[in-house]
Amino acid sequence: MQSRYQQVQEQIAAAAACAKRDPATITLVAVTKTWPVETILAAYQAGMRHFGENRVEELADKVPAVSQALGPDHGITWHLIGNLQSRKTSAAAQYADFFHALDRLKIAYRLSDQLQASGRTLPVLLEVNISGEASKAGFAVDRWEEDEKQRTEIRNAAALISQLPGLQLRGLMTMAPWDVPDEQIRPVFRRTRELAHWLQEQLPQVNFTQLSMGMTDDFSLAVEEGATHIRVGRAIFGERGN
Repeated sequence: MQSRYQQVQEQIAAAAACAKRDPATITLVAVTKTWPVETILAAYQAGMRHFGENRVEELADKVPAVSQALGPDHGITWHLIGNLQSRKTSAAAQYADFFHALDRLKIAYRLSDQLQASGRTLPVLLEVNISGEASKAGFAVDRWEEDEKQRTEIRNAAALISQLPGLQLRGLMTMAPWDVPDEQIRPVFRRTRELAHWLQEQLPQVNFTQLSMGMTDDFSLAVEEGATHIRVGRAIFGERGN
């Protein structure tokens, strides 16, 4: 694990250098979906402090277990990177430190209510579907540059969510298509960055500086196109556990 982790860090640094970026501005989220607590503890010893879970049920199991093993001052940030069902928002409000995949207003309202009740705040990213694939979640923005309806909907959603108590809107998240050439992946990341810049101009009071883009097979492209958070599992841990 240590050597794979080091290799990923080197790839981040190389991609950042290509884009004339400081690699320290890029957060590597180690995706631990299906991996046991023991793997997380080993990753912690290797120096990792940002962990990502796709399923909130798994997050709710692992957070207290890791805290029990390491103590309350471990310094870990827990990222919920998968979509939420409305009946599971209470666990996200309790255990997540950062939510990457806010894709519906209904989820935002429920999270806001539950965060207020517990006195917590939660940084969030809006998940956007830039590629237009039916299999992907997120606000529809595949034609945002020329489609006034899409621009209005994403701007209005962002404005509304930014005003909800307990939620701290920080930017956007997206996923690129699977198994396609780099020349089809790069525009997805570039257009997401451009959308964030447009939203920043439209809503200057909101922070759109953070972009969660890129996974094991495409994170170097994402870094070159402005990602501030990359979500990497297989390149660090190998093939997933069962």
